[in-house]
Amino acid sequence: MPITVADKRATFRKLHEAGCFVIPNPYDVGSAKALQQLGFKALASTSAGFAWTIGKADNQVTVDDVCTHLAALCAAVDLPVNADFEGGFAHEAEKVAANVARGVKTGVAGLSIEDSTGEAAKPLYDRAHAIARIKAARAAIDADKSGVLLTGRCEAFLVGQNDLNLVIDRLSAYSDAGADCLYAPGIKTKEEIAAVVKAVAPKPVNLLIGPSGLSVAQAAELGVRRISVGGSLARTAWAGFLRAAREIAEHGTFSEMAKGHPAGELNKMFG
Repeated sequence: MPITVADKRATFRKLHEAGCFVIPNPYDVGSAKALQQLGFKALASTSAGFAWTIGKADNQVTVDDVCTHLAALCAAVDLPVNADFEGGFAHEAEKVAANVARGVKTGVAGLSIEDSTGEAAKPLYDRAHAIARIKAARAAIDADKSGVLLTGRCEAFLVGQNDLNLVIDRLSAYSDAGADCLYAPGIKTKEEIAAVVKAVAPKPVNLLIGPSGLSVAQAAELGVRRISVGGSLARTAWAGFLRAAREIAEHGTFSEMAKGHPAGELNKMFG
C-alpha cells in the first residue's frame, strides 16, 4: 500500500513521543535514497548542503529553490522529511506565513523557523518579532490542518551570543507560540543540553551533533528526542571530492580515486 503524505506526517509525530532518533541530513535525492536504505526513520534537509549542490553559499538560496528541492526529496523517499526552512525567507511575519504555506505543500512532515536575521550588526530578531514569526508559521501550518510539525530555532550560539538564559527564554516563548519541537544549534555541553531539555519539557528537543559531539546513547540519556547533523554529511562528501580533484590538478596523479565507493554497489543501491 502506497505511503501517503499524511502517513509520513503521522509517523514523524509519533517518533517525537518517546526515545531518541537521528534525522540525518541528505543534500540531494541520491543521498536521501541512500540514507533511507541505511535504515533511518526520518530525514532532514540541510540549507548549506543543498545550497552547495547548486553552486551557492548557505543562506543564498531562494524560497523557490528550496521548495523545489523539498518536493524532490519528499517524492524520492518513503520517510518523513523535516525542512530546514531557514528564517522563512522573509522578515515580516505575514510573509513568513505565506512562505511556510508553500513549504507545507511540498509534502514535508516537519519544518523549522529560525530567529537569525543574517545581519552582523543585529544577528537576532527582537524577541517579540521572533515570537510573532513563530505564531505566523503555526497559523500557516494549521490553516489546512496539515499536521506538519513546527520546530522553533534559537540561533544565539551560532551568532556568538552564548547566553544560555537567553536561549532558554526564547525557546520557551517559541513553545508557547506554537512550536512543537525546540532547537538551539550550537549548544554542546551536557549541562547546556540538560538545561534546555528541562526548560521546554515535555516538548521534544532537537540536538545538532558534529564529529566531536556526544553519541546517540549519551544524548538520549540527557533527554534529547531528536538528533540532526546539519551540513556535516555534505561537507564529508565534498572533502573526498576535493581531495581527489586537487590531487589531479596539483600532482597529475589519481590515487585518491581508489577510495571511491564501488560503482556496482551504488548502481545496486539506486537500481
